[in-house]
Amino acid sequence: MGTYPWASAFLADARQTVAPPRDAKDGLLPPLLVALTAVTGLVDAFSYLVLGHVFVANMTGNVVFFAFALAGVHGFSATASVAAIGCFALGALIVGRIGRSLAARRELLLGVTAGIQVVLVAEAVTMTALTSSPMPVGLRYALIVTLSLTMGAQNTTARKLAVPDLTTTVLTLTITGVAADGPLAGATGARVARRLISVAAMFLGALVGALLVLRVHIVYPLVIALVILVAVAITAVAHARNPRTPQHPAP
Repeated sequence: MGTYPWASAFLADARQTVAPPRDAKDGLLPPLLVALTAVTGLVDAFSYLVLGHVFVANMTGNVVFFAFALAGVHGFSATASVAAIGCFALGALIVGRIGRSLAARRELLLGVTAGIQVVLVAEAVTMTALTSSPMPVGLRYALIVTLSLTMGAQNTTARKLAVPDLTTTVLTLTITGVAADGPLAGATGARVARRLISVAAMFLGALVGALLVLRVHIVYPLVIALVILVAVAITAVAHARNPRTPQHPAP
């Protein structure tokens, strides 16, 4: 390890991300945000494969899809893209206002947001489980609205928590950081492990979601996302209510 100091930094960063010590600056937030990154992969796999060419978390993609639809490219819906973007923004707005009163209690903010997500995703699971095939257009838009609200709320909370390299929904800068700040670029490699873990979480979520949609049943990606959200909500609230848990306001 002495010959390769970046290797020690890599392993330490990985440990800080998946199993941080009690006195860590961000507490349990890193592993919980990694779990939410997997949720992003699950729900975007569901939305793209089941609801048409639309994302409920990746708004960059929806802007491009909207342009494709306006250009007349087959398979893309301008209405679906606009609905997703608008409802994502609405979810961000609502949780943005909630977050103002919880800025000093980061774990509680995450727990409250995850609780809101649980309610919304539970509704999506119910709608999907009861749907017929092919899915009616009205139900498709109801799911786009519900899940976009969910992911807008999640993205806002991740932004307010400001844990480095764990945005839960956007990987462009994360992947850039892996390359630009890694040893091959002559940098120290700080937080490369965290960035790779974030990428892997979304990849695995999307892979599992796609396999379940294509080979099992369309509802299962949402069921797994719901289970993860319940676990995140319970863990975050319990951690926030523990009187021995240090509170670290967002930087």
